[in-house]
Amino acid sequence: MKDLETKRLVIRPFVSGDLPVIHRILDQTLGDGHYRDDKAALLERKSWLNWSILNATWLSTLHQPPYGDRAVVLKTTGELIGSVGYVPLLDVYEQIPELNGGVSSESGCRTPEFGLFWAIDPLHQRQGYASEAATAMIAFAFDELRLKRILAATEYANEASQGVMRKLGMTLARNPSPDPPWLQVVGFLDKG
Repeated sequence: MKDLETKRLVIRPFVSGDLPVIHRILDQTLGDGHYRDDKAALLERKSWLNWSILNATWLSTLHQPPYGDRAVVLKTTGELIGSVGYVPLLDVYEQIPELNGGVSSESGCRTPEFGLFWAIDPLHQRQGYASEAATAMIAFAFDELRLKRILAATEYANEASQGVMRKLGMTLARNPSPDPPWLQVVGFLDKG
Protein backbone atom coordinates (compact mmCIF):
# COMPACT_ATOMS: atom_id res chain seq x y z
CA MET A 1 0.00 0.00 0.00
CA LYS A 2 1.39 3.36 -1.01
CA ASP A 3 1.74 6.27 1.39
CA LEU A 4 -1.45 8.30 1.58
CA GLU A 5 -1.49 12.07 1.88
CA THR A 6 -4.25 14.37 3.04
CA LYS A 7 -4.27 18.12 3.50
CA ARG A 8 -2.43 17.87 6.83
CA LEU A 9 -1.26 14.26 7.15
CA VAL A 10 0.93 11.55 5.71
CA ILE A 11 -0.11 7.96 6.38
CA ARG A 12 2.88 5.68 6.02
CA PRO A 13 4.17 2.31 7.20
CA PHE A 14 5.70 2.28 10.66
CA VAL A 15 9.48 2.16 11.08
CA SER A 16 11.40 0.82 14.07
CA GLY A 17 12.28 4.35 15.24
CA ASP A 18 8.58 5.01 15.87
CA LEU A 19 8.57 2.69 18.89
CA PRO A 20 8.86 5.15 21.81
CA VAL A 21 6.20 7.52 20.46
CA ILE A 22 3.66 4.94 19.29
CA HIS A 23 4.09 3.00 22.55
CA ARG A 24 3.20 6.13 24.53
CA ILE A 25 0.27 6.98 22.24
CA LEU A 26 -1.26 3.49 22.30
CA ASP A 27 -0.66 3.11 26.03
CA GLN A 28 -2.62 6.32 26.61
CA THR A 29 -5.40 5.71 24.07
CA LEU A 30 -5.97 1.98 24.59
CA GLY A 31 -5.20 2.05 28.31
CA ASP A 32 -4.60 4.56 31.06
CA GLY A 33 -0.91 5.33 30.41
CA HIS A 34 0.16 3.10 33.28
CA TYR A 35 2.58 1.02 31.16
CA ARG A 36 4.39 3.88 29.45
CA ASP A 37 7.67 3.21 31.28
CA ASP A 38 7.17 -0.54 31.81
CA LYS A 39 10.00 -2.45 30.11
CA ALA A 40 7.92 -5.61 29.54
CA ALA A 41 5.13 -3.57 27.95
CA LEU A 42 7.65 -1.79 25.73
CA LEU A 43 9.12 -5.13 24.65
CA GLU A 44 5.62 -6.39 23.81
CA ARG A 45 4.90 -3.21 21.83
CA LYS A 46 8.20 -3.68 19.98
CA SER A 47 7.03 -7.14 18.92
CA TRP A 48 3.75 -5.62 17.68
CA LEU A 49 5.65 -2.90 15.81
CA ASN A 50 7.89 -5.46 14.11
CA TRP A 51 4.78 -7.40 13.10
CA SER A 52 3.25 -4.18 11.69
CA ILE A 53 6.40 -3.45 9.70
CA LEU A 54 6.52 -6.99 8.31
CA ASN A 55 2.81 -6.90 7.45
CA ALA A 56 3.36 -3.88 5.22
CA THR A 57 5.82 -5.90 3.16
CA TRP A 58 4.53 -9.45 3.27
CA LEU A 59 0.81 -8.95 2.83
CA SER A 60 1.50 -7.02 -0.35
CA THR A 61 3.92 -9.71 -1.54
CA LEU A 62 1.23 -12.34 -0.94
CA HIS A 63 -1.40 -10.20 -2.75
CA GLN A 64 -3.47 -9.94 0.43
CA PRO A 65 -5.36 -6.93 1.83
CA PRO A 66 -3.09 -4.39 3.54
CA TYR A 67 -4.17 -5.28 7.07
CA GLY A 68 -2.31 -3.64 9.90
CA ASP A 69 -1.59 -0.27 11.40
CA ARG A 70 0.11 2.66 9.72
CA ALA A 71 1.70 5.77 11.17
CA VAL A 72 -0.25 9.02 11.09
CA VAL A 73 2.27 11.85 10.70
CA LEU A 74 1.84 15.62 10.50
CA LYS A 75 2.96 16.90 7.09
CA THR A 76 4.35 20.14 8.43
CA THR A 77 6.59 18.71 11.16
CA GLY A 78 6.92 14.98 10.50
CA GLU A 79 5.64 14.33 14.04
CA LEU A 80 4.04 10.93 14.62
CA ILE A 81 0.61 11.60 16.14
CA GLY A 82 -1.22 8.31 15.84
CA SER A 83 -2.09 5.10 14.11
CA VAL A 84 -4.71 4.12 11.56
CA GLY A 85 -5.23 0.82 9.82
CA TYR A 86 -7.31 -1.99 8.51
CA VAL A 87 -8.22 -4.94 10.69
CA PRO A 88 -9.76 -8.28 9.83
CA LEU A 89 -12.96 -8.64 11.84
CA LEU A 90 -14.54 -11.96 12.73
CA ASP A 91 -17.51 -11.81 15.05
CA VAL A 92 -21.26 -12.34 15.45
CA TYR A 93 -22.27 -9.45 13.19
CA GLU A 94 -25.49 -11.20 12.13
CA GLN A 95 -26.99 -10.40 15.53
CA ILE A 96 -26.93 -6.71 14.59
CA PRO A 97 -30.06 -6.20 12.45
CA GLU A 98 -28.61 -3.35 10.36
CA LEU A 99 -25.81 -5.66 9.21
CA ASN A 100 -28.10 -8.61 8.52
CA GLY A 101 -30.87 -7.35 6.26
CA GLY A 102 -32.88 -5.91 9.17
CA VAL A 103 -33.08 -9.23 11.04
CA SER A 104 -31.26 -10.10 14.24
CA SER A 105 -29.87 -13.62 14.32
CA GLU A 106 -28.71 -15.27 17.52
CA SER A 107 -27.12 -18.20 15.65
CA GLY A 108 -23.77 -17.53 17.26
CA CYS A 109 -22.10 -17.91 13.87
CA ARG A 110 -19.28 -15.54 13.13
CA THR A 111 -18.92 -13.70 9.85
CA PRO A 112 -15.86 -11.92 8.45
CA GLU A 113 -15.85 -8.17 7.85
CA PHE A 114 -13.25 -5.55 6.90
CA GLY A 115 -12.57 -3.11 9.70
CA LEU A 116 -11.00 0.27 10.27
CA PHE A 117 -9.05 1.32 13.37
CA TRP A 118 -7.65 4.65 14.54
CA ALA A 119 -5.90 6.05 17.60
CA ILE A 120 -4.68 9.64 17.90
CA ASP A 121 -2.31 11.04 20.52
CA PRO A 122 -4.39 12.70 23.28
CA LEU A 123 -2.30 15.84 22.72
CA HIS A 124 -3.66 16.01 19.15
CA GLN A 125 -7.25 14.85 19.66
CA ARG A 126 -10.27 17.04 18.85
CA GLN A 127 -8.53 18.55 15.83
CA GLY A 128 -10.08 16.32 13.16
CA TYR A 129 -6.99 14.16 12.59
CA ALA A 130 -8.76 10.83 13.21
CA SER A 131 -11.50 11.56 10.69
CA GLU A 132 -8.98 12.97 8.18
CA ALA A 133 -6.80 9.83 8.37
CA ALA A 134 -9.82 7.50 8.36
CA THR A 135 -11.31 9.29 5.34
CA ALA A 136 -8.11 8.62 3.37
CA MET A 137 -8.17 4.96 4.39
CA ILE A 138 -11.84 4.64 3.42
CA ALA A 139 -11.18 6.18 0.01
CA PHE A 140 -8.32 3.72 -0.55
CA ALA A 141 -10.49 0.80 0.58
CA PHE A 142 -13.34 1.68 -1.78
CA ASP A 143 -11.32 2.97 -4.75
CA GLU A 144 -8.25 0.72 -4.76
CA LEU A 145 -9.35 -2.42 -2.88
CA ARG A 146 -12.88 -2.17 -4.31
CA LEU A 147 -14.51 -3.10 -1.01
CA LYS A 148 -18.26 -3.17 -0.67
CA ARG A 149 -18.39 -2.25 3.05
CA ILE A 150 -16.13 -1.16 5.89
CA LEU A 151 -16.83 -1.33 9.64
CA ALA A 152 -15.54 0.23 12.84
CA ALA A 153 -16.53 -0.80 16.37
CA THR A 154 -16.40 0.83 19.77
CA GLU A 155 -17.97 0.80 23.22
CA TYR A 156 -21.21 2.54 24.22
CA ALA A 157 -19.25 5.04 26.33
CA ASN A 158 -16.77 6.04 23.62
CA GLU A 159 -18.64 9.07 22.30
CA ALA A 160 -15.50 10.49 20.66
CA SER A 161 -15.08 7.42 18.46
CA GLN A 162 -18.78 7.41 17.64
CA GLY A 163 -18.43 11.08 16.67
CA VAL A 164 -15.62 10.19 14.26
CA MET A 165 -17.82 7.46 12.78
CA ARG A 166 -20.65 9.93 12.21
CA LYS A 167 -18.24 12.44 10.65
CA LEU A 168 -17.11 9.69 8.26
CA GLY A 169 -20.72 9.18 7.20
CA MET A 170 -21.03 5.80 8.90
CA THR A 171 -24.37 4.49 10.06
CA LEU A 172 -24.16 3.53 13.73
CA ALA A 173 -25.85 0.37 14.97
CA ARG A 174 -26.11 -0.84 18.54
CA ASN A 175 -25.75 -4.50 19.36
CA PRO A 176 -29.12 -5.61 20.79
CA SER A 177 -27.34 -8.32 22.76
CA PRO A 178 -25.04 -7.63 25.73
CA ASP A 179 -22.60 -10.21 24.36
CA PRO A 180 -19.93 -10.01 23.30
CA PRO A 181 -19.11 -7.00 25.50
CA TRP A 182 -16.56 -5.59 23.03
CA LEU A 183 -19.13 -5.45 20.22
CA GLN A 184 -21.39 -2.68 21.48
CA VAL A 185 -21.55 -0.04 18.72
CA VAL A 186 -20.71 -0.73 15.08
CA GLY A 187 -20.31 1.95 12.47
CA PHE A 188 -20.65 0.80 8.88
CA LEU A 189 -20.25 2.47 5.54
CA ASP A 190 -21.23 0.96 2.22
CA LYS A 191 -19.54 1.97 -1.00
CA GLY A 192 -21.66 4.73 -2.47
